[in-house]
Amino acid sequence: MNIPQDLLFTKTHEWVKKTEDGTVLVGLTDYAQSELGDLVFVNLPMEGDSVEAEESFADVESVKAVSDVNSPVTGTVVAVNDEVVNTPALINETPYDAWLVEVGEIEDTEELMNADEYAAFLETL
Repeated sequence: MNIPQDLLFTKTHEWVKKTEDGTVLVGLTDYAQSELGDLVFVNLPMEGDSVEAEESFADVESVKAVSDVNSPVTGTVVAVNDEVVNTPALINETPYDAWLVEVGEIEDTEELMNADEYAAFLETL
């Protein structure tokens, strides 16, 4: 499994990418999308909504089940990726490009893992 070195990860299989302007992009890992199966629906928060680290902020529906998506950070949603709302399969196809939300005003980060730590964590599953 290819794990991008420039991202941070959570134990609930979300990824975080820091941007140059101090916000972060949040998405689902390759492991998450493979466990979920073919995604058919994505329910995201609205711009301006608050998210809290380790709390559910969205859900995704696959042919198997509906699953919560937890926020890896505390902050405010500054952008929502309408592409994944309209085409949920993008998460299955390119999980590390198909971000869900962009979060700003970050106050708190969960215990995020780097790529090597995440790879070691996956080996324990």
